Amino acid sequence: MIRKEIGFRILFGIGILLSLLLLCGQTLALFDYDLTVELGLQESVNEVGEVGIAFAKGFGFGDTLIYLPLLIAGIIGLLKSKNWGFFLMFGALAITAYWPLVCLYAFLSDKVAITLTPDKYVSYSILLPLITIYGLWGMLYLVNLKKKEVTL
Repeated sequence: MIRKEIGFRILFGIGILLSLLLLCGQTLALFDYDLTVELGLQESVNEVGEVGIAFAKGFGFGDTLIYLPLLIAGIIGLLKSKNWGFFLMFGALAITAYWPLVCLYAFLSDKVAITLTPDKYVSYSILLPLITIYGLWGMLYLVNLKKKEVTL
């Protein structure tokens, strides 16, 4: 059965982890931004400035309305072997590949406007490309999965 493949487990395990992180870091930021800073899931005004906070909240709003539902519905749809699950998960993975590159470039391109601690620069330089790789790999995995099966 396809669900026993290691690739399938990786796709879903990381997808579920990302869903939880989105809920805690992005959705919660809409209601209590200071708490997400305390939890280390968002940057402070000292690090990114007022404009950075506005963009973080904007991304949180978009993630809550679009990205998170796509990801959760994609996970559920694929677990139920539904064709729509493939498309929703593919869309979520495309967003997953995209946003870390935007953030990484912003963090690294202007260290005057964005003043993160050195450990954040190091950890983000490792973590964000890995998230992008997961998104790209996941899309490729789904395309190959689709080729193997007539229906999901």
